[in-house]
Amino acid sequence: MIYLTGDIHGVSQKIVRFCAGVKPTKEDIIIILGDVGANFSGDKRDDEMKRELSKLKPTIFCIHGNHEMRPQNVKGYELKDYCGGKVWIQEQYPNLLFAKDGEIFELEGLKYLVIGGAYSVDKYYRLRAGYGWWNDEQPDAATKLYVEKQILTNSIDVVLSHTCPYKYMPREMFLPVVDQESVDNSTERWLDAIEERLDYKAWFCGHFHTDKRIDKIHFLFHTFESGSDI
Repeated sequence: MIYLTGDIHGVSQKIVRFCAGVKPTKEDIIIILGDVGANFSGDKRDDEMKRELSKLKPTIFCIHGNHEMRPQNVKGYELKDYCGGKVWIQEQYPNLLFAKDGEIFELEGLKYLVIGGAYSVDKYYRLRAGYGWWNDEQPDAATKLYVEKQILTNSIDVVLSHTCPYKYMPREMFLPVVDQESVDNSTERWLDAIEERLDYKAWFCGHFHTDKRIDKIHFLFHTFESGSDI
């Protein structure tokens, strides 16, 4: 079974509690839709979280968010094959996978396209406060081109992203202290164009800290959904 949820920001308890209740097996997959926080501090705090997640039976399949480093920039990650796509893995945490953007994974008979990343609306606050911010938080031109080539030659059943297409953005979740004129929505506008070219069954995303559904777009934060919801 596949289970999906939203951002956990370096706090493993939500996943641990879910596993304690549902009792997933090694054959199951939990998808976290970005801002996992396992590659945030670059020190032992990351290792502590990874150890907690690695104790769980299911595969933890992670999408890149905006409040975390990309795995390829963290020591110890290797790129490996997984279900038709590529993932970043550290040898000591073999069930903790970080999907490479633009890859397509065949899971339970469906094709899943992964598109991570987003703009941090709190970028300038984070810079002033000395918190983590990374200039490669959004998909770059090469990644966008790769995604565009992928959807030309593959049918896609499910999209897994951190943010969402622009037209679906839940504007009621916008932070009132943020001047929206200063926000870079280029990723969301690009996802609009991607969405219009796809005939998909479901699209799952996090980022906005809400749980709701708009058409075939599933926003997840606190809640979990399963593959049966597709």
